[in-house]
Amino acid sequence: MRLNSRLSDILHVLLHMAEHDGPVTSEMLAKAMGTNPAVIRRIMAALIEPGYVRSEKGHGGGWTLARDLEAISLRDVHDALGPSSIFAIGNRSEAPKCLVEQAVNTAVSQAMREAEELLLTRFAQVTLASLRVDIHRRLKHKRGSLDLEAVHAS
Repeated sequence: MRLNSRLSDILHVLLHMAEHDGPVTSEMLAKAMGTNPAVIRRIMAALIEPGYVRSEKGHGGGWTLARDLEAISLRDVHDALGPSSIFAIGNRSEAPKCLVEQAVNTAVSQAMREAEELLLTRFAQVTLASLRVDIHRRLKHKRGSLDLEAVHAS
């Protein structure tokens, strides 16, 4: 099963943008993330309406953060990306009249709803600013660079 890394990918991009002076082009971000610039533009477009990023066109243009990192949580970004299944566990549906299947599906569905609620509550408590603090703590121990092109050079 392939895991959905969209949230992780966009958080990665946003945090690199926070370290970059000035706008960052879709091409730069795509190269760093190993994807196509159109993919970056499509994902970033979802963050324009809620006001997390801005796009500046023309020479010297690109993507910039539109809010302070303290004002953006993991939950905010997750919600902006649109509906997605957090867990890949599903219910059996081959015999809907079976009382065993009904009991199992009810229990699994309830547990999944509770787990998702807990996870989304935790996501709301984690800001991009707190991730940035963690990144800088790690950087201090590594004595490295957060330069987008240098960090992701192959």
